Amino acid sequence: MTHPYMANSAPELRQELLDAVGIADVEELFAQIPDDHYMSRPLQLAPALSAESDLSRHLRRMLSRNVSCEDALSFLGGGVWQHHVPAVCDEIAQRTEFVTSEWGTPASDHGRNQAWFEFASQLGELLDLDFVGLPVYSWGCAAGHAIRMAARITGRAEVLVPATLDRERLAVIRTYCEPAEMHHGHIAITPVAIDGETGRLDLADLEAKLSESTAAIYFETPGSLGVIETEAERIAALARAAGAETILGVDPLSLGVLTPPGELGADIAVGSTQPLGVHMHCGGGVGGFIASRDEERYAREYPTLQVSIAPTLVPGERGFTMALFAQNSYAQREDGKDWTGNSVYLWTIVNAVYMALMGPQGFVDLGEAILQRSHYAAARIAALPGVHVRWRGFFKELVVDFNDTGRTVAQVNAALRERGIFGGGDLSASHPELGEAALYCVTEVHTQDDIDRLAEALAEVTR
Repeated sequence: MTHPYMANSAPELRQELLDAVGIADVEELFAQIPDDHYMSRPLQLAPALSAESDLSRHLRRMLSRNVSCEDALSFLGGGVWQHHVPAVCDEIAQRTEFVTSEWGTPASDHGRNQAWFEFASQLGELLDLDFVGLPVYSWGCAAGHAIRMAARITGRAEVLVPATLDRERLAVIRTYCEPAEMHHGHIAITPVAIDGETGRLDLADLEAKLSESTAAIYFETPGSLGVIETEAERIAALARAAGAETILGVDPLSLGVLTPPGELGADIAVGSTQPLGVHMHCGGGVGGFIASRDEERYAREYPTLQVSIAPTLVPGERGFTMALFAQNSYAQREDGKDWTGNSVYLWTIVNAVYMALMGPQGFVDLGEAILQRSHYAAARIAALPGVHVRWRGFFKELVVDFNDTGRTVAQVNAALRERGIFGGGDLSASHPELGEAALYCVTEVHTQDDIDRLAEALAEVTR
């Protein structure tokens, strides 16, 4: 049927498009989709709502069924974490000059570019790396882009990753590495075993799998299961000796207490910008950063926007503008280095405000607080009969093992929900080798009373 808001739905325009493509029916475009992927019954949609007030009431009723991490005591993490967001972050992000300045006049672009430059400068200082691009959609996207950068730099087509890598992040990386059928774009993903005693990379397995085909080693500290990788410098040295790049994923909030990636020998660093003043949310990008050493061979492979600073004709005055614009997809479309991706640039304003508020000592204080609280939680939980903390030496997230309790994580979490608590993320499906285990997250928002309440609730539900 013809829809007034979709010009191409008019029959004569649809036919023009079909003729241009050279097909008789639009269904021919979807011939590669297997039959069992199609819905075999009509959609059972409710009758259309005739008034805006009815729609508003309907949506409010549906949303009221949700319980947020503000309403319940939450220990969820695994990619989006609950941190304190200072009120000034929201206040500045909502200012119209930032909300509406995606692309504007030279004057408005200048102010936006300066804010972007401040974001890149602060993040670069935190990472001990000098070249920082504007963020992409997520940590997974940043890792995928970085792996493709490494493949272009080295001319190789394999990446080594931890076997315990977060499954959602791995799925995104797989998409960026393309399927094996894409002969000119496929990058093979080879898992590296984890030492069962420490939760860290098994260096013997890593050395055995490093080869002249390896474009990069991608690993994280802390890893996706919270464990701090103590052999990062050794891993970077092994990669360098094999002619491969080192890509290190990091939590930016850990860098007040952990060594930054630049100092560890990383060539490229990636991670999430969500901990830097962005609320937990779903349905939109939370930001993923890419940073590297300031060398032309890296800079020339970035798909993202870059902002640079330069003196103007007026003595003492500086200007801010785009750099290396011609190599990205905005300028060259499919011939760019890679697709620049969804815009999450408003978060750079929030991130810059957050980092400026924190300052170097603020990151130290915050990192120490998270370490203290998460390790206090580990001690309380590990004291419970039948409950174990799988690995020590973690930051913010810890694996809690329920195998000896006789209860599944699903049962434990359901019982915690009845007590107003969101338990840890269930790892039993994504990491079956761990059995009934969950990933718990403890940050600066959790008080001692919160942790004691969790421990007491776990004692009840696992008894």
